[in-house]
Order: sequence, then C-alpha cells, then structure tokens
Amino acid sequence: MCRIVGAPRTLLPLLAALLQASVEASGGIALCKTGFPEDVYSAVLSQDVHEGQPLLNVKFSNCNGKRKVQYESSEPADFKVDEDGMVYAVRSFPLSSEHAKFLIYAQDKETQEKWQVAVKLSLKPNLPEDSVKESQEIEEIVFPRQLMKHNGHLQRQKRDWVIPPINLPENSRGPFPQELVRIRSDRDKNLSLRYSVTGPGADQPPTGIFIINPISGQLSVTKPLDRELIARFHLRAHAVDINGNQVENPIDIVINVIDMNDNRPEFLHQVWNGTVPEGSKPGTYVMTVTAIDDDDPNTLNGMLRYRILSQAPSTPSPNMFTINNETGDIITVAAGLDREKVQQYMLIIQATDTEGSPTYGLSNTATAVITVTDVNDNPPEFTAMSFYGEVPENRVDVIVANLTVTDKDQPHTPAWNAVYRISGGDPTGRFAIQTDPNSNDGLVTVVKPIDFETNRMFVLTVAAENQVPLAKGIQHPPQSTATVSVTVIDVNENPYFAPNPKIIRQEEGLHAGTMLTTFTAQDPDRYMPQNIRYTKLSDPANWLKIDPVNGQITTIAVLDRESPNVKNNIYNATFLASDNGIPPMSGTGTLQIYLLDINDNAPQVLPQEAETCETPDPNSINITALDYDIDPNAGPFAFDLPLSPVTIKRNWTITRLNGDFAQLNLKIKFLEAGIYEVPIIITDSGNPPKSNISILRVKVCQCDSNGDCTDVDRIVGAGLGTGAIIAILLCIIILLILVLMFVVWMKRRDKERQAKQLLIDPEDDVRDNILKYDEEGGGEEDQDYDLSQLQQPDTVEPDAIKPVGIRRLDERPIHAEPQYPVRSAAPHPGDIGDFINEGLKAADNDPTAPPYDSLLVFDYEGSGSTAGSLSSLNSSSSGGEQDYDYLNDWGPRFKKLADMYGGGDD
Repeated sequence: MCRIVGAPRTLLPLLAALLQASVEASGGIALCKTGFPEDVYSAVLSQDVHEGQPLLNVKFSNCNGKRKVQYESSEPADFKVDEDGMVYAVRSFPLSSEHAKFLIYAQDKETQEKWQVAVKLSLKPNLPEDSVKESQEIEEIVFPRQLMKHNGHLQRQKRDWVIPPINLPENSRGPFPQELVRIRSDRDKNLSLRYSVTGPGADQPPTGIFIINPISGQLSVTKPLDRELIARFHLRAHAVDINGNQVENPIDIVINVIDMNDNRPEFLHQVWNGTVPEGSKPGTYVMTVTAIDDDDPNTLNGMLRYRILSQAPSTPSPNMFTINNETGDIITVAAGLDREKVQQYMLIIQATDTEGSPTYGLSNTATAVITVTDVNDNPPEFTAMSFYGEVPENRVDVIVANLTVTDKDQPHTPAWNAVYRISGGDPTGRFAIQTDPNSNDGLVTVVKPIDFETNRMFVLTVAAENQVPLAKGIQHPPQSTATVSVTVIDVNENPYFAPNPKIIRQEEGLHAGTMLTTFTAQDPDRYMPQNIRYTKLSDPANWLKIDPVNGQITTIAVLDRESPNVKNNIYNATFLASDNGIPPMSGTGTLQIYLLDINDNAPQVLPQEAETCETPDPNSINITALDYDIDPNAGPFAFDLPLSPVTIKRNWTITRLNGDFAQLNLKIKFLEAGIYEVPIIITDSGNPPKSNISILRVKVCQCDSNGDCTDVDRIVGAGLGTGAIIAILLCIIILLILVLMFVVWMKRRDKERQAKQLLIDPEDDVRDNILKYDEEGGGEEDQDYDLSQLQQPDTVEPDAIKPVGIRRLDERPIHAEPQYPVRSAAPHPGDIGDFINEGLKAADNDPTAPPYDSLLVFDYEGSGSTAGSLSSLNSSSSGGEQDYDYLNDWGPRFKKLADMYGGGDD
C-alpha cells in the first residue's frame, strides 16, 4: 500500500485568517520595486539533503518584465539556482549549522546591476512518534495494487474510494516549501522507488510551483498561490524504480486554490455620466453603474453591494436619487428636479464586497454625474410691450426693429429658440421677422418696398413662441405678444416715364426739325415739389433732340428705315429725366419709333457677276433683284435692256421668269470670249415705282460639252473676284517687305559684330593682359630725352599704318595735320609762356586734338628738362588771397581744380 501524508487540515483556517488579516492591514498593493521582495528566505528541511532535491523558490520582482536575470549561489558546491528561482541541492549531505545560511545573487545580464538575498535553512523538528503516526494515517494516499493474471498481463485493481482534492488557500506566507501530502507505495519495501509529479505547476508552465522529494515522496508548494491567476491545479503522481520502470499506475491529484478576499471591487469607469429630464417623476430610471471583483463570485468575497455615500448639491432634497444595491441602477426617489435651479448632481457611489459587510468587506468608490436636461417649461417673454422702428421708403432687406425676449430654458435648444410671427397690421406682407441664432432676438425686416405717399406708418402685432410646444402641466401661456410701430421716412424718388417704353409710328424720310412727340416723366414725390429736366441718353443715329423743359422730341436728321441702327423697323432712343431734389434723382425712358417704309431705294441686279459660254447653248444666266425696301415697295420687279448702246439688245436678250427672277441669254450664235458689262433696267412695284440701271459683269468663255468654262484665265477672271485678287497682291507685297527687312537686319548685325570685334587694336587692348615695361635704368640724370616727342606725340605711331575699318570712333580722326609751333632746341626760359599760348590756340582749332576717351601715352620729361621751372608763370606768394571761384564756370574738366582751390578755408 502507498499513501500520502500531509499537514493537518486544521491548519488551513488558521492560514486563511492570517492571510485575511495581512491583506486588511496592508490596505492595498504596494508599488512595484525591482529586486527580491523578501530580505531572508527560510526553508525547513529534514536531516539528510539529497542530490537534486528542490529546497525552496526565491522570487525576483521584475517590474518592467524586460530584465534578463542570472542567479548565482554563494555556495556553488552545495546549492544551485535555476532560471525560475528554484534552489536545488548540488550534492547529498547531512544538513548542519555550516549549511544553515548562504546568499543568492541576481545580476542583470545587460546592465550588470546586482541584487542579493539571504537564505536560511533549518532542521525540521522531531515530532512525537504518535503524532507522526497520526499524520501518516490521515494524509496517506495508497497506490492501488496491480494483479498478475495467468496470461501475464497486469490488471489494475478497482478503487473503492476517490481521492479528495487538496484545498490550499491563496496568498500563503509560508514558510516555503510548504509540505502538502506524502505519496507512498507499499512496494518500496522490496524496491528502491523514485516519485515524481507532472502537469501544469510542476513540469509544465508555470513550472516549479509544486515539487516532490523523489525519495520520500513529499509533495510541497514553493510559493504563494494566486486564485485569480489559476484556481485549480491538476497533477499526476508517478512511482518508478531506479531503472525508470513504472511500478505503479499514475494517480490524479487535484489542488484547489481557496479564494481569499484580496481584491477590492473596481468600477468600470471612475466617472459615470447620466441624464434625467427636469420635472421627472419619482421612480424614473437614470443610469446604471457597474463594478467588478476579481475574487470568486460564488463566495462572499465576490458578492458586491452598492450604495450612495453623498449627493451634491443637496437641494431641493438630500435624497433625490437611490441605487439598487445589487444591480447598480440609479433612479429618482423625489420630485422637484428643475434645471433652472440645479443643472447637475454629483453622487459618490460605493461598491463593497462580502455582500456589503462594513467590517470584513473591501470597498471602492466612483462618481456619478447626473445632468438635468431641459424641457420646455418656460415660454419666451418679450422684454417690452411695444417696440419702435423706422425705414426709408422703397428700401428692402432693412432691419426695422430688434425684438428682445427672455427664456429661462437652456440656451440654443428647441425649448429656448424663439419663433416670431406677425399676427396683425401687415395685410400685404411687407414685413418678416427672422430669429438671430445667437441672441434669440427677432429682427423685423422689410421684404417689399413701402411707398411713403401710400403708407406713412405701420403698427404690427407680433407673437413669440418656442420651436417645441410647452411641456404638459405648465400653467404659463404658450406665447407672448407685443406691438411694433414702424414709421416710413419720405425720400426723394426717381422720376419715371409713363408709358415706358413709348411707341410711336412715323414714316421714314421725315425732314430735320419735325416734332415727333412729347415724352415726359412723372415725379412720385407728391409732398416734394420739384422741377424735372430732360436730356438725351442714347441716340445711336443722332436723329433726335429733346427739349430739356417740356420733353418735346424733334428730328435733327432724316429718318431712314434702312439704317443699320433700325432693327425690325424699330428705332430705339433713351432719354433721362432728372429732378432737383436732395439728393437729385433720375429715371430713364425709352422711345420706340416704328418706321413705315416709303419707296426710297431702287432695285439692283443680283448677282453682279456671272459667266456664260460663247454660244447660246447649253446655259443661260439667271438673275434677280435686290431692293432694301419692303412690300409693297419691292417686288414684283420688271427687267429690261436699255436701247443704247445698240449692241446690248443686239447681243443679249432678257426674259422674265416670275416677279422676282429673269433670265439673260445670248441673242447671237457666237460671242467672242471676254468680259462684258451688260446694263439691265429693273423697276420695282412701288407707288410711284422706282427704276434703276444696274450693271451685270458677264464673262464669256469657251465651254466644254457640260457647259463649264475651260479658259486658263478662268480663275483670275471669273473664279476670283476683284477683292480676292487685291488681297493676294497685298500678301505678296508684305512677304517681300518682310524678306527685305530680314536681309537688312542680318547685314546690320554682321556689321555690329565686326565692329565689336575690332573695337580696339590688339596692340592697345590692355584687358586681362600682362604688360611688360622696360627697366628704367640707373637713374634719370643719365638719360637723354628727346623733347621733340612732347611737341608732336602723334609721330610715335603714324595713323597711316592702321587699315580702314579698324579705327575706333574715339580715336584721333584722320585730317590734315595742323601747324603747331615748334620750340627751339635751346629755348629761353622767358618765351615758355608764349610757346604755351600759341600751342593752346592751335589745339583749340585742331579737330584732331585729344582727348578721345582712349588711353593716351605721355613720355617722361626727366629731371634735367631745359624747360625750367613753371613757378615763374605769374606765380604769387599770396596765392591764398586769390579768388578761384571762376574755376566752377569752366566746365567739368576743371571741377577737381575748383574743389581744390575754390573751397574757401577747406
């Protein structure tokens, strides 16, 4: 037989009570701190420690869950620590005082941060023999025997009892490992057995919670359990021999985690929002609040009860609401909800577990915000019984008066928004009232023009009510009324013509100076006597004039119905009537003259050009007449040929086809090809009739069998008219002019390019060049200078060597050399002034004299010049007293000298 021996069950209530007291004392869960939660871990062991025996489990708090911790023991020869914190014995040894205490280190693999905790081992006290026997008899689970049949197969013996589950309270504080039961097999008398357990919590995640001593079969728990994570563990116990052969069938061990009240109720929301209409009756549902408890809902630990702790404000009653203690439904219990007095209530709701026990239950609170919604229990009321306004006449879309109302309901809701209507005083619908969406005011607006001469004042009766009807049971009237007095202001109005337009009928051809009609305007301002004057505003053909005082319209030119300004026999003219009011106003009127036709236009032949063959057959020319008059002064027309010249009737004949068409044919058998002008007499049907001789240009040409012209010059002579030929010639002339202008432009551009390239001689070009100058020598005293270079500097480079076209415009032009005075080789110092004066006169008369805006080269005179000192030229020791202001009148060449000597003290 095999049995399991465990701790007495009388210990469980004591552990539960201790855990409950611990949770209540703590009042909640501490903040997470990385490291070992305990300073010292303790384990109670037997005298002999076996190799591989699990001793205890150390827990490391990894707050962020990202740390990778490696464990080490201060006694690595005796103890080792796995990654899950389980401490094992490395070798078998008897537990003594030297092994009673050691350290365990935890080091972060990335940051190398290190923590340590002490482990204290103690010997299990020797219990009295009777107690041991009693314990073994109470908690011993026996493996059922296996019977050997004659065929060699094993058959499991039926059990006559079921192994009860092991109940273990959560949050046990140890010490750990805590022994639960002992598994024994009656076959261990003959065999050396090894015990093991499998399942979640043992060798499956979460691993290491339950351990078993493989020799003694002691099943222990290594850490506190949490029912909210795992409420039940299902393990299987195994017994094998030293070779690993199964000697017993596995047995099932169920461990139930007993719930402790270690979780407070938690509301789903910390703030709950609800609404209730004002004026609601008691018992009206408002909202539902809900809290949850992670403890076992089938025990008192998870049974919640709700209650209202406080209500703010407490008016009109401190108990306006109540809550269902089981469901969390909030309802009204008192009447008197008035949004205009209290718009919002705030309730503090408490949820307590253990069925609301104030002694043992854990509680939590939340806030319920109840908003009292508005209903239409207050009608709008006018702030005054009478309103006043004024409006100028003939003005529309003008706000006349602003109607103000008060409404105690919530702004910008249908119960607050006012709707205005006019109930009297406006039979013609000239006013309307719109509501200002922001202020709720009524804006009385004119929608139809008002005439001061007809109505000088309006007294309107207006009413205001809400968009939605009043709530039931409200004793106030549903609407409010007031009167609006509107005064109409007289303004200067526009004069108007009547009728407008005015239509008259007149025959065309009236001579200038004929009075047609009188076109006058009327002034609607009966209470403002004013004078009206008339002017012409539009007269496209300039045929009319109007008297500025009486409005008589007279012709100033002959009226012509055929004018392009006449449309559909009607001529339109516009006139302006202006008064002398303040401000002056004006109005326009249109005079329409319907012109009656007279026979004043002679008919013309159409078309004016035609072609025919040299012989009468096979074609002829069909013609008609064009008359700008209308019936009865137009067709039918009479067509005839004149008597002279006689060749016309000899060569041609004309036949009338109908009242509008005639046919022209050759009378002779053959007519030489060419262009002929045939006069045709056309007479209309007017009274009296009007005749005209119209010329028809006929091209006679050679024709083929189909009657088509075959002449080479057909296109020029007949196919293209005179206008087309002129247009072609103009295009050709324009094209030739463009070609000529392009050639001239190309030549000019080539010349400019050549001039830019040869602007200066390559020898004179000093841009971006390195110029080399000869050395000056040992000094100026040992140099002999030719002063003749100063007399004629242009002899250095004769102009004749420069080819034509290369000379710059600013260079010295080529002219006859002037006669400059020649200074003697050994001049007297006294004649230097005469020499300079003569040279100056010669230079002033020399067109080739510099400057030329070019680089000028001067030779250096040297220190030994025979010219002597220039200080003898009218020099004065009192130069400071001389006036040099006249230098400013000598032009820009002397500006620098004038600045130097003419600046006064400077």
